[in-house]
Amino acid sequence: MKWGNMPIQRQLPCSLSAYGRRISVRFCSSGMTLDNINREAVDRIIRVDHAGEYGANRIYAGQMAVLGRTSIGPVIQKMWDQEKDHLKKFNELMVAFRVRPTVLMPFWNVVGFALGAGTALLGKEGAMACTVAVEESIAHHYNNQIRTLMEKEPEKYEKLLQVIKKFRDEELEHHDIGLEHDAELAPAYVVLKSVIQAGCKVAIYLSERL
Repeated sequence: MKWGNMPIQRQLPCSLSAYGRRISVRFCSSGMTLDNINREAVDRIIRVDHAGEYGANRIYAGQMAVLGRTSIGPVIQKMWDQEKDHLKKFNELMVAFRVRPTVLMPFWNVVGFALGAGTALLGKEGAMACTVAVEESIAHHYNNQIRTLMEKEPEKYEKLLQVIKKFRDEELEHHDIGLEHDAELAPAYVVLKSVIQAGCKVAIYLSERL
């Protein structure tokens, strides 16, 4: 990888400044470099995943605003803490690989919080139904990305694949937690899940491209 005329693999430090903060970047010694990867594919992957993790954070923020003081609050908080770690990692990757965020970030900010708070107003079951629907969609999306990268010289994308696989597994854990906490008892569960997942598909499509 090159930065100017210098090999970025040697020049790139293990931390970069972003938004006035120091962040850790662990791709310094990987084979994934700016000039040996499919930039279009990686840009789309990082952009949409950053948007997805941001939206998930806003959903959990909305749920906590309604249910944070109830018995389900600690469960939601634990999942939210993992989503914060996911977002932090994709913030790092945005800087490391010079990917611009989607222009829809302000929209996902509002919609994510509204979805989290709105489903939480249906009670614990509604919040968990939202979690199941969203996390199932995200895990499916991550699986599609894994397949795509595995078809494109996977050794070049080893570190990114590790990140996506780890986050996919944690999203599936959240999905299972939702089921364990009575998601299927939510009012009109099947309809609610279908509507949320249809919205997730639209959000993924738009965030990859805008």
